[in-house]
Amino acid sequence: MATDLIRYDLLVQDALRSVVRRVLAETAGRSGPNRSGLMGDHHFNIAFKTQAPGVIVPASLKARFPDEMSIVLQHEFWDLVVTQEAFEVSLHFSRKAERLTIPFDAITGFTDPSVPFGFKLEPRTAEQRAEAESDPDASPAPRPEPSAPTAVSRTKPEPATPARASSEATGKATGGAGAAKVVSIDAFRKK
Repeated sequence: MATDLIRYDLLVQDALRSVVRRVLAETAGRSGPNRSGLMGDHHFNIAFKTQAPGVIVPASLKARFPDEMSIVLQHEFWDLVVTQEAFEVSLHFSRKAERLTIPFDAITGFTDPSVPFGFKLEPRTAEQRAEAESDPDASPAPRPEPSAPTAVSRTKPEPATPARASSEATGKATGGAGAAKVVSIDAFRKK
């Protein structure tokens, strides 16, 4: 079997990270007096490595989820800020507002159960980032982002439904009837 010198697997992962970045940026850009930031029934489950470089979460959450955790952006989230490298958001954990910073390279999964749509990612290592930055042809050109970070603030949260946690950490995502079909990057690799 030939060696993949192009590294399609990394290109696909970069493209999927761009999907997350764009969706969150569009959500953050939908701020205003009559807008909630989310379109229709869309909401997002985002899994990430808590020990990845650049992740900022409260120590109590890192102790509770030492490897990976998931957050839900649905009813109760505030001040969503999206940059080229990461996003920041305020969520409630045990009735206390906390600010999280999550680099896109730390994300391991993204789902939008309302459609359903989802995928899994492998966290991007520092070596992969350095390789991509040193060789501009190794990854697709980044989409231009707004010059300033965009933000959304939800001052009047919608009431949470009992069937869905709004922003509480959920650990590993679980499947079930009607759950989003999650496609692993391994599905694209030749064995």
